[in-house]
Amino acid sequence: MEGIEIAAKLMELSAVTAPKSKGVSFVQTRILTGESLQKLADEMVRFGERNGKKDFDRDAKGVARSRAIVLIGLKGARAVGLDCGACGYPDCKRFEQQAKKEKEFAGPTCAFRLLDMGIALGSAVKTASMLNVDNRIMYRIGTVARAMKMVDWDFVIGIPLSATGKNIFFDR
Repeated sequence: MEGIEIAAKLMELSAVTAPKSKGVSFVQTRILTGESLQKLADEMVRFGERNGKKDFDRDAKGVARSRAIVLIGLKGARAVGLDCGACGYPDCKRFEQQAKKEKEFAGPTCAFRLLDMGIALGSAVKTASMLNVDNRIMYRIGTVARAMKMVDWDFVIGIPLSATGKNIFFDR
């Protein structure tokens, strides 16, 4: 459905233009459509089984039924420089000296950059809502998209999109 792909592009625009701390953006976006959705859904099921994590299979069903997914993430996010300690380190210099640790995501991440990410996500789903496109923010999509190397970002969240008579992402 062409309307969903247009909505996805407008969601990217909303995420990219959302306000960022100190006006510096580390936010990345990518749209997935077609065959890549089924590959992602299949890998979500396998990832959940392999790692003993629940609900990856449930969310994979929604991904398989989606028309598009908007990925929003952070890559190479630097500290804002406030020395606030919200990241768990006493100052930004010590935060910046930490080697990235890999798990589902790479961290640590500056708390203000995570807030930037939240604002970008909120802006994107607001746009989808205004266009009457069903959506839901899903961390599991980002985890698996990153594991599949669909993106090389440090932190990723996925937003699946659909337009049917009922929002398929809330069938639980």
